[in-house]
Amino acid sequence: MSVWTRIKLAFAAFFTIIFKGRLPKALEPVGRTEGPTEQPIATDTSDRAVQMLALLQREGRLVDFVLEDVATYSDAQIGAAVRDIHAGCRRALDRYVTLQAVIAGREGDAVTIGQDQPFDPASFHLVGNVTGQPPFRGTLLHSGWRVSQVQLPPLPPQGTSGRTIVAPAQIEVA
Repeated sequence: MSVWTRIKLAFAAFFTIIFKGRLPKALEPVGRTEGPTEQPIATDTSDRAVQMLALLQREGRLVDFVLEDVATYSDAQIGAAVRDIHAGCRRALDRYVTLQAVIAGREGDAVTIGQDQPFDPASFHLVGNVTGQPPFRGTLLHSGWRVSQVQLPPLPPQGTSGRTIVAPAQIEVA
């Protein structure tokens, strides 16, 4: 599988998990019969993506930071700004999204995956000398994140520009 295909699958998995609470069909394990029954979401997922960006912008000014050319600032200035951005974005995530680790453990721990349960390739990114079939034994580099619950506020009515606005323009009127 090419790098670009994996990147495309990663983005599809991220947004499908965030906004639909499940894996994309292409990444679901074969023969999966257990798990919650999915309720279809009537709203367009791009509306929810814009809404999540708007919440991260409102709480932490994430979009402003990412689009800013930080090359002109000192490390100390960037570090000071990042504290506020971090705190705001964390508040937004804590309020609207419940995250949990894909696998329990600390970085550097020895782990075995795919032994007692089917191996889910969307849940684990294997690096290094990957050969054969599960179980795979290795060292935990990152525990991963899984969305267990999303509680976004209601969207504005359809047909309003509020569904595409990440941050409104601010104008001081004299």
